[in-house]
Amino acid sequence: MGLSLDREDFSTLPGWADDSQAAAFAAFRRSAEHATQTRPYSTGSLGLCHSDFAPAYAAALSITNSESGYPSDSEARSFFETWFRPVEIRLEHPDGLVTGYYEPQVAVSDAPESGYRYPFLRKPGKLIKVPDPDNPPAGIPRGHAFMIADADGMKCCPDRQAIESGAFAGEGLEIAWAKSSVDVFFAHIQGCARLNYADGRVERITYAAKSGHPFTGIGGLLVERGAVPADTVSMASIRQWLADNPSLAQALMWENRSFIFFEKADVENPYLGPVAAAKVPLEPGRSLAVDRRIHTFGTPIFVSATGLQDFDEPRPFARLMIAQDTGTAIVGPVRGDLFAGCGSAAGDKAGSIKAVARFVILAPAGSEIARQAGHEQ
Repeated sequence: MGLSLDREDFSTLPGWADDSQAAAFAAFRRSAEHATQTRPYSTGSLGLCHSDFAPAYAAALSITNSESGYPSDSEARSFFETWFRPVEIRLEHPDGLVTGYYEPQVAVSDAPESGYRYPFLRKPGKLIKVPDPDNPPAGIPRGHAFMIADADGMKCCPDRQAIESGAFAGEGLEIAWAKSSVDVFFAHIQGCARLNYADGRVERITYAAKSGHPFTGIGGLLVERGAVPADTVSMASIRQWLADNPSLAQALMWENRSFIFFEKADVENPYLGPVAAAKVPLEPGRSLAVDRRIHTFGTPIFVSATGLQDFDEPRPFARLMIAQDTGTAIVGPVRGDLFAGCGSAAGDKAGSIKAVARFVILAPAGSEIARQAGHEQ
C-alpha cells in the first residue's frame, strides 16, 4: 500500500488555527462516554487501542459542558493540543478522498394508501449474519455478510429487484410507505432517514442489516455509459437523471443489488443525526465515516481539502472530524465520508462533496503511532 505516518505540528498544520473545534469536542466526548461506560471500541489495523485513548477519554469526561453541550472553542482546542499529536497518513497512491452523506427526510404513511406505495422494510427474522464472510457456508459467495437461514438450509438473501418485486411480501416487515421509490433508494444509500407522518409524528429509521449483495454505485454506471459527465456526477445530477428518465430509473436502481433493512429509533435531539456504527449520535459537520478495519472509532482526524468549501465558512475545507461511522464504499486509510446533517439543505451539501483530501490523525500522546512519527522520544 505504501503507507507512511509523518509527523505534523499543530503550529504549522494548514487550517488548524482557523477551525472552531467545540462541536468536534462534543462528538469526541460522546465516544468517550460510550467507550468507557458501555464498551471499548475495536482496535483498527493502525493500532490505536482503548488504552491509548484512556487518558484523553478521562480528561474529556472531566470537563463540564456548558448549557449548550459544547465547551468554548479555546477550551476544545487546548484539549486536543494537550492530549493528541498530529500524524499525517500518506499513501504513494491513490490520493485521499472525501465524499458526503446525510439523513434524508421522507414523507410517509402508516399504510399503503393512495400515493404511498414504496415501503421501508424491517430485517427479516430469517436473515442472519454470516459468521465468517471470508469462509462462508456452501452456496454463499465470499464476502457476503448476511444470509437466509430457514428450513431449507442456508442461502443467499434475495437481491434488490427480488425484494422490491415481493420476495418478502406477507411477512409484515413494512415500517412505513413513501411516495417515491427514488426517496427510498437514497435512504438506502445513506443508511438512515427521518420519517415525517401527516399527523406531525417524526420517527427515525437506521440501518439494521443488508441483503449481503455487493453495493454498486449507480452514479458510476451513468458515467460509464456516457449518461452523465464524470466531472458533474453528484447526488443532485443522479436524481435529475432518474427524474428525466422514469422508464429507465427502476432498472438502473435494481442494478445496485444491495438492499438495506431498517429499524426504528427515537429522535431525542432534532439537531443530532442517528446513532451510527460507533453507537453514538452523529454530530453534523463533525462526524466522519471511515474504514473501521483500519481506523479505531473515536479517533479525531483533521481533514483538509483545498478543492472543497467548508460547510459554514467561505474558505477551503479544513476541520477536525471524529471517526464515528463506516460504510461499504469507505475503504482505505485516507477515505472518508463527511456527515452533513439532516434534511434537504444537508443533502445539498452532502451531494456536492467529492474531493481529494489530506488526512491527519490525532494520535493520543504516548501512543506507538505518535512515537513512530517522532513526537515522543
